[in-house]
Amino acid sequence: MRRFSLWLRGQPFVADALLALGLFVVEILVFVSSVDGLNGPLFLVFSVVLTVPVAWRRRLPRSIAALALATTLTSDIAGRMAGDAYNGHPAALALPIMLYTLVAYVGRAQGAVYAVALAAYTVGSLFLFDQPVLTTLLFGALLYALSWVAAEFLGARRAYDEAMQARLIVAEYDRDRRAEDAVHMERTRIARELHDVIAHGVSVMVVQADGASYAIRRNPERAEQAVANISATGRLALAELRRTVALLRTSPESDDMPQYGTAGLARVVEMMGRAGLNVELEQTGNLDDISPAISLGVHRLVQESLTNVLRHAGHAPRAVVKVVREDEVVTVEISDNGSGGGTSSTGGGGHGLLGMRERVAVLQGTLQAGRTPHGNWLVRATLPIE
Repeated sequence: MRRFSLWLRGQPFVADALLALGLFVVEILVFVSSVDGLNGPLFLVFSVVLTVPVAWRRRLPRSIAALALATTLTSDIAGRMAGDAYNGHPAALALPIMLYTLVAYVGRAQGAVYAVALAAYTVGSLFLFDQPVLTTLLFGALLYALSWVAAEFLGARRAYDEAMQARLIVAEYDRDRRAEDAVHMERTRIARELHDVIAHGVSVMVVQADGASYAIRRNPERAEQAVANISATGRLALAELRRTVALLRTSPESDDMPQYGTAGLARVVEMMGRAGLNVELEQTGNLDDISPAISLGVHRLVQESLTNVLRHAGHAPRAVVKVVREDEVVTVEISDNGSGGGTSSTGGGGHGLLGMRERVAVLQGTLQAGRTPHGNWLVRATLPIE
């Protein structure tokens, strides 16, 4: 059942269709048990109109809510005019269901308007159909109140789940960034070793070759020894070179790097917004035709800066992201509201600011980060397009 419930959560239309089917089954059971006192065709028509649209309640909440109320009122009037022994439909439960849907998925304002309409319908039915006043009012008020409370509770739970999911995604982004930093440091170390291997080996070979050229006629034995040393040094350097290069075979080529651009920035801003960060994004110029390295650099700068704002900017953090594409450079600015106790990327022993400086340096750009006179934290990077 838990697996089925989790599956239904990802298939809202299927869940709503099953709800509509359940209401229709109840209608058929009432029809079968009371067929002698009912206008069969009329009852079945209203049963279908009341239950089937419930399957689209989350796709068209306003329209389905209005249709449910209008159909219920029309069925009550038509049943009374037809002289049915049973006046009413169990599928009228679609009314509190639609009240719940409006409050949970549309908003409290729309739900309040619909609640007023339901109250007017309930009061009107007391006078039009001679229903018991106390029972009708208490039952209707209780049913609609439960629908509203359930919508508030489940809506809050859904918002909490979405916020937690967004924060988990932010944590995964942070973990991936740390992993990338670790890989970068390791590759830097390997590149340094690679340089040492080549420089040392080639230097020894050049010195031995020069000595052999001087001694080849005067001292053939020393020349032969120098050539042997060149051969041994070359083999050793080649072996170490192959070992080091084998560790770098997974390094991506520049052309294979992902192109983030405008869509990538929008995804980062949307994700941070779900995590609780109020972000304003301003983009000027086309960001989708720049090189993958610059596109990735802009994406990482914005991602790292917004993650730091979310961590350190205190209660109700806000950030403004400005990305300006000019003819020769791309300028990236990220600023927060300055409400926290320090939004520096260097806080807590992290390497965020250092990583941004290294990334900008690799791209031959400039980076400025620090407090402004207004008290907010500002990160400003300028990256040359070429």
